[in-house]
Amino acid sequence: MSANGGTRAIIAALLANAGIALAKFIGFLVTGSSSMLAEAVHSVADTSNQGLLLIGGKRAQRAATPEHPFGYGRDRYFYSFVVALLLFTLGSVFAIYEGIHKLQHPEPLTTPIVAVIILLVAVALEGFSFRTAIHESRPLKGSGSWWGFIRQSKVPELPVVLLEDFGALIGLVLALFGVGLTVLSGDPVWDSIGTLCIGTLLGIIAIILIIEMKSLLIGEGATAPVLGTITERLEAADEVVRVIHIRTQYLGPDELLVAAKLALRPGMSVEQVATSIDAAEARVRDAVPVARLIYLEPDLERTVVAGSP
Repeated sequence: MSANGGTRAIIAALLANAGIALAKFIGFLVTGSSSMLAEAVHSVADTSNQGLLLIGGKRAQRAATPEHPFGYGRDRYFYSFVVALLLFTLGSVFAIYEGIHKLQHPEPLTTPIVAVIILLVAVALEGFSFRTAIHESRPLKGSGSWWGFIRQSKVPELPVVLLEDFGALIGLVLALFGVGLTVLSGDPVWDSIGTLCIGTLLGIIAIILIIEMKSLLIGEGATAPVLGTITERLEAADEVVRVIHIRTQYLGPDELLVAAKLALRPGMSVEQVATSIDAAEARVRDAVPVARLIYLEPDLERTVVAGSP
């Protein structure tokens, strides 16, 4: 993981969801509530997802090989992408199916107070998990918005856990809504509607995660502020006239590849060029520690033809 906070947030969510899933299945068996069943399957999916995130973090730590010379850092992106797919299929699709089925074949609830008690306990446990994820994400978020953090974070686990926990809390409220209105009105259709709302919510969250994890998986470059810092550090010495062009890509959350062509001052010797390149690399690493792989190509300052690199 990029930090112990990512692992702590995942473990907190895993333990909370495992306990919640068991309680919800018991509640479903007692009450027959479709909302409770949808929430139980949702918690099973979340528990499996946290397990996959831990596996991805472990596999990403493997050493580089000749076949994979840049290492396995993107395993974390791959497993996070799988998590998003599971949330959609096992969570959203099942809940929508169950909601439609219960709309067509409504069944009355038995001992709904059991469902309410279990859901309230689940809210408390999910709240603990969500609070842990927020606490561990805040240092990485900085002064930006939470939506910006989810969109721009290169650490996949925390946005995944944040959205999962947020969706779980809203889903529990929807389940309480469905069960409560069913009890008050005596019409089980409200339980089915609550289930459909849960499925729709999970589908929206899953699609957001699929889009973001796909973007990370196929390769994202440094954000504009980070790219500006790298460029500024490269040009910080007199012997570097300017950065002709630069490309960056995250090979994993903790490993940024930087490739740049530098226009150097004319008349420098080979030793001076080598020393300048080494110094430029050191300046970048000091300012951006995740820039672990840096390839710099020296060139002479000259007029660049339009369209050329």
